[in-house]
Amino acid sequence: MNDNGFDWGTFLRRWQDEWVPSVDEAMEPAEGDTALAGLAVLGAPPASEAEVADAERRLRTRLPSSYRDFLLTSNGWRLRDDSIHQLGAAHEIGWFGDPFGMTPMYRESLGERATEQEVLLAGMWERALQLETDSDMSYALLDPGDTDDDGEWALYVYHGWSGEYPTRYPSFRAYMQRRYESFHAERAQLPEFVNDTTRARDADVARAREEALSGRWEAARELLDLARRYGRPGAWGMLGQLDVLAQGVGHGRPYFGGLVADPRCTDDLVPVMALAHVRDSLPGRTERPFVLGVETDDGIRAAADAIHARVGDGSHRYAPDGAFGRAVAGAREVARWGDTDGAWRMLRAALPSWSPPAPDVLAPLGLLADPVLGPVVTRERGRELLATPRAGRSGVVPEPVPDLDPPGLSWLAKSGRWNAPYDSYRCVWVEGVEPDALPGLVGEDGGAGLTVAPVRPAGWFPHDVRWDGRDDSAPWEDRAVVAVGRTGSGWAFGFDPAARTRGPGHLFASPAAEASRDGRAVVLWTCRGRDDVPAVFHLSVAERGEELYAFTVRGTEVERSGAVPGGLDPDRVLLSADGSDRERCLLAAVEEEFGLSLPRHALTEGVLPELTTRSWNRGPREGEAFSYATVGVGRPRR
Repeated sequence: MNDNGFDWGTFLRRWQDEWVPSVDEAMEPAEGDTALAGLAVLGAPPASEAEVADAERRLRTRLPSSYRDFLLTSNGWRLRDDSIHQLGAAHEIGWFGDPFGMTPMYRESLGERATEQEVLLAGMWERALQLETDSDMSYALLDPGDTDDDGEWALYVYHGWSGEYPTRYPSFRAYMQRRYESFHAERAQLPEFVNDTTRARDADVARAREEALSGRWEAARELLDLARRYGRPGAWGMLGQLDVLAQGVGHGRPYFGGLVADPRCTDDLVPVMALAHVRDSLPGRTERPFVLGVETDDGIRAAADAIHARVGDGSHRYAPDGAFGRAVAGAREVARWGDTDGAWRMLRAALPSWSPPAPDVLAPLGLLADPVLGPVVTRERGRELLATPRAGRSGVVPEPVPDLDPPGLSWLAKSGRWNAPYDSYRCVWVEGVEPDALPGLVGEDGGAGLTVAPVRPAGWFPHDVRWDGRDDSAPWEDRAVVAVGRTGSGWAFGFDPAARTRGPGHLFASPAAEASRDGRAVVLWTCRGRDDVPAVFHLSVAERGEELYAFTVRGTEVERSGAVPGGLDPDRVLLSADGSDRERCLLAAVEEEFGLSLPRHALTEGVLPELTTRSWNRGPREGEAFSYATVGVGRPRR
């Protein structure tokens, strides 16, 4: 950090002139002998060049410029807002010398992949210059071995009582700037603490609001981050909104400061906090209390608890007023059956009509907690939303982010996520029917029909929580829990991303015939090869209750029934395909023949409602053998 042009005199005088006691400091004179007037004196007379030169001769080094210029302005400084209480004068500073033997401990922790910064920290203890003369078991250490291009030494603050790594500042000036900001933050709630600095930071907050609503969210974030460090009211709440949209709900715990206590903000902000809490709660663990982080009245608390319950069971719906609210309802209906790209286009087009329910609400955050629309607003789309002018503001409209869903079915042949479950998947498509008709066509007898997708803990995928663990099935039964939606070409589908069996067996009974009661139905089942188990690809097609044809590819063997069209004939489709391309070629043929597709984003994010199907196996007939094994894991007996 280059200190050229920095005026220590102006900076320190402003700090001194702005000083008022914090709440704790105002109580100290009543508890001890320290006079409040004495606390108000922060600085000291400047050191002379001779005094600084004497210190440098004693220490056998030239001090870094920012610290040297500080001493020539104030020979020491009282810090009352940290565990460092007093920075010493030039004649009081000295080498730390690692009196507590920290160096061996830090060096032992260095591995082969240790970073340059970790190596510097391990050696800091023996070579650092100690600046504080009064503290609460804490140390301010300037490291001559950790320098920047301007010759500034890094400053480390180590709290001996914390057990944590020391905090690093790039220079002495950066440390003092941070302490000044903390001095302001400690007093931000005091009504008498008003000065030119607080007025400037409050103006930054007002300007940031306009920048954010005009789509210039990155400029707004810089202003709000500075105001937050000074503790200015409103900065935390608005900064939290920008961060949760720019980074996603899964990035830390959302915090919106005092805005949560405003009933006008409840429907936009509390659901986002509730969603983060629900997703962070691990199954089988004691649930942490849902806290809002600020004091609220009983009405807000009751509303928050009700919202948390709805978010937890998937029944919460974001429902703003006006034209934007109508667009939200329409987008939800579109996304409900899988068209998340179409839903986002509707939301994006309506963003200029959105208006904030309270002055410090910057964007429609309630979208993120809607179980259907929340997954539509990805991290990239959240940033597109932030960059879009809204609430009557003008500005440059950003380029739309690309759609998320690839066309057709071929994407199933290559996993898009590190643990995507598509090593075994199956699907049934029914032409010309609405998705809510599927329970009557393929649903289990007496079943409950469609259910909402389960709310998953952070990091889980839809297949992790699909099966409900019921034990009322016969051993031979193979019910599927499928995500239900609609393709762009008018087919309803039910997709099982993680079939519990390894492909069609000798009891397999394709659901295509029953599903095709009023038209055509297509069933596809793919299992990828593993070890010595050959890859399996099954296709069956039925119309008006009768199976027309089917084939099953097992490794190099093909089983057929009926007249398979030439465009689907596996011998022809796989004629020139190598081993790694066989699945993609077969999927492309099915896609071409029927115009079928599946919405990748809705499936991987668990947006779609679900249905438990009838068994994909028939019962054993008289004389047929059927066996199964149950494996249990328990503690060994002693």
